[in-house]
Amino acid sequence: MQTGHRPVATTFANLLLVMRPRPDFIHEFIPGSSNRTLLLLHGTGGNERDLIPLGRELDPTAALLSPRGKVLENGIPRFFRRLAEGVFDLQDLKNRTNELADFVAAAAQHYGFAADKVVAAGYSNGANIAASLLLLRPEVLSVAILFRAMVPLIPETKPNLSSANVWIGAGSYDPIIPTSETKRLAELLRSAGADVTLRYFPAGHELTPDDVEAARDWLTLLR
Repeated sequence: MQTGHRPVATTFANLLLVMRPRPDFIHEFIPGSSNRTLLLLHGTGGNERDLIPLGRELDPTAALLSPRGKVLENGIPRFFRRLAEGVFDLQDLKNRTNELADFVAAAAQHYGFAADKVVAAGYSNGANIAASLLLLRPEVLSVAILFRAMVPLIPETKPNLSSANVWIGAGSYDPIIPTSETKRLAELLRSAGADVTLRYFPAGHELTPDDVEAARDWLTLLR
């Protein structure tokens, strides 16, 4: 006999599905065989698929979470607005950093990966918002790999990064980010307590195989 009422257990289960936070970035998620998840953050003009091969090279066992930046600059994706080359819209950067941090937390719940085992691997614009995550939402990341990054902002309150490990890969001939700016980022993170490894490569702003190999070796040692 049908009563017209759903069982209480079914109704409750459906309610949980509605209430569960859902990741709100266009993104790719690929499960892994270890408890580590790489948060892959593309550069200007990239998308959620660009850094998947890089993630596999850095750690073939990790899960991969790769969002697409929501900001469009002349039709191409970025993670936050800029006013000019190297000049960031700081309020937008703060808002987008918090939005990305919330996305990672929602994705951890949605896909069931360990929220305390997230490693950011970002390039250029993606590396800058990863650095901003460290400075504004340090609970999101314990490890970060920053390819061609610069100081995104100076936080009002210095975070406690004593448990954070950061690897920075810079190009000695980078026309966009001078070596002095990379050093300034390393010093800022170290002043907050992070263990920072800074490597320079005979390259420009482009990512090189030497960058990837050095970052992979560094990440392997952290296991």
